[in-house]
Amino acid sequence: MNKLNLRHLLLVVLVFVSAIPASAQMTSAEVDKLVNDALTKFNVAGTAVGIVKDGKIIHMKGYGLKSVETKEKVNENTDFAIASNTKAFTAAALAILVDEGKLSWQDKVVDHIPEFTMYNDYVTQNFTIEDLLTHRSGLGLGAGDLMFFPDGADFTMKDILTNFQHFKPQSALRTKFDYDNVLYLVAGEVIKRVSGQPWEVFVTNRILKPIGMNNSYAILGDMKDRTNLAAPHSTETGTIRVVPHYEFDSAKINGAAGSIYSNVNDLSKWMLVQLNKGKYGEKLDQQLFSEARQGEMWSIHTVTGVGRNPRYNSHFAGYGLGWGLTDMKGNLAVTHTGGLPGMLSRTILIPDLNLGVVVLTNTEAGGGGVFSAVSNTIVDSYLGLDDFGWIDRYYQALSARSAGDEVTAKVWETVKTAKSDHIKPADYTGVYEDKWFGKAEVFLKNNKLWFRSYRSPQLNGEMQYYKANAFAIKWEYQAMNADAFAIFSLDEEGKAKAISLKGISPNIDFSFDFQDLDFQRVKAKAAGK
Repeated sequence: MNKLNLRHLLLVVLVFVSAIPASAQMTSAEVDKLVNDALTKFNVAGTAVGIVKDGKIIHMKGYGLKSVETKEKVNENTDFAIASNTKAFTAAALAILVDEGKLSWQDKVVDHIPEFTMYNDYVTQNFTIEDLLTHRSGLGLGAGDLMFFPDGADFTMKDILTNFQHFKPQSALRTKFDYDNVLYLVAGEVIKRVSGQPWEVFVTNRILKPIGMNNSYAILGDMKDRTNLAAPHSTETGTIRVVPHYEFDSAKINGAAGSIYSNVNDLSKWMLVQLNKGKYGEKLDQQLFSEARQGEMWSIHTVTGVGRNPRYNSHFAGYGLGWGLTDMKGNLAVTHTGGLPGMLSRTILIPDLNLGVVVLTNTEAGGGGVFSAVSNTIVDSYLGLDDFGWIDRYYQALSARSAGDEVTAKVWETVKTAKSDHIKPADYTGVYEDKWFGKAEVFLKNNKLWFRSYRSPQLNGEMQYYKANAFAIKWEYQAMNADAFAIFSLDEEGKAKAISLKGISPNIDFSFDFQDLDFQRVKAKAAGK
C-alpha cells in the first residue's frame, strides 16, 4: 500500500544540484499557484494540502475536483484514502498500550497470538511487536499482499496469522529492509487482543476522536455520509477515469496497514500532535502518547539506503515505527507515503523547524508527482533552499514510466498476432492449488481459456496465448495495472502440471506478489462457469 517506486524516483531526482539563490518561505498564494500548476501538469483530478508551523495551521485547502464525473470541488474537509499513512496510527495505538503497561515493544508476538506462525520455528518464537512494524522480517517485498489485494478476497485473520509458514524468506531476520503490509495486520490483531477492542474501534476511540479528527474514519465502511468523499481516479489507460474505492472488510481482516480515510483539516491536527510530542488540547494539557514513546517511533530500527542526496546533505535513512526517517540539511525529517488504487498521499514532518506538510491526491499515477513536487517545494522554502523546479523534474521522471508502458503494449501486440492452433485446451484446463493462496481454475468459456482464483474473485480473466508455454491474462479487475503472464510447466506428455504467474508491466504495484505463487495441478478437469 505504499508506492516504493515513487520513493526510488525521489532518490533519482535528488541527484541534481541547483545554485539559484535561496528563496523565502512560501505564501498561501504561492502554494495555490504551485498546486494548481502541479494538478495541470500531472493530469490529477484533485488534491488537498495542509501546512502546520509553530503550533498553528497556516494553510489548509482543497484544489481541483472530487470526481471528474460530478465536477464537485475538493475542500479542506474532503476525505481521501491515506493508505499507508495509516501505519503511523497503528504504531501510535501500540505506543498507547506500551504507555499503559499492557505490552512492550519487545514482547514476543506469540505471547499475545499463540497461533502466529512464521517461516521457521526460531523466527516464530522470537518475532517481536517491534518486528511487526519495521519491515525487516526476512520476507520479500509485499509478501502476502494478494490475500487482501485486490479487495474482495475471502482471506481472514486466521489465514494471515498462519500463512507466513508457506513463504520462502528472502533474507535473514532483521538484516534487510523489505516493505511489508501483512505484518501490520498482525499488529492490528495484537491491538485487538491486548485492548479487547478491534483495531478500527481502538483507533477511532483512542486517537481520532480525542484529538478532534471528527471527519476521519478508520475504515470506509464507517463513513455513512459520503457526500464529501474524493473519488479515486486512474490515468493508466491514457484518459482520466473514476475507479472503484478499495473496500476493507473488517469482518475478515483489519485495516491497520492502510484503511484510514481523512482530510487535511483533521490531518493537520494529527501533525500538530506529532510535533507537540504527543500532546494535544487547547493548552496542550492532554497526552496521546508519551515523549519517550515518540522517541522510539522516531528512532531508526531498520537502516535503508540514503542514496546520493547532495541537495539536502542527507547522511542517514531508515524506518522507525510507522515512519520513514532521514535528515535534510541537518534537520530530522519524518515521512511516509501511501497508495491505494487511485489514491496517493504524503506526510512530511520537520520537527526541528516545527513544520508539517500533508498532501492528499485522488489520481494514479500523477498523484505521486503532485504529492512529491508540492511537498518538496514547500519544505524547501522553509529550509531556505532555491526553487528547484520540482514539478518539471518529477514530470520528466514519471514520464520515464512510459518505457514500461511500451513493454506492456508490445506484449499485447504480440498476443494479437500469436498463432495458437497447436494449443489443446484440455492440456491446460484443470484445478491448480497454491499452499497459501488456495485454488485457481483454468477453464473454457466461449471456447477460450480463462483463469479464476477461488479465493480472490477479482483475479478472473481471459487467458490469451503469448509464446511458448505462456499466456497473458487480462483481469476483469482493471482499477490498477496488474495483468499477468501465466507460465505453464508441462509434463513429458505435454500436459500442464503447474502454473507460475508474473506481472506483465514493469510498473506493476508490488502488492501483486504473483512471484510468490506456485500453483500445482490437482485436478485435470475444470468445472468452468
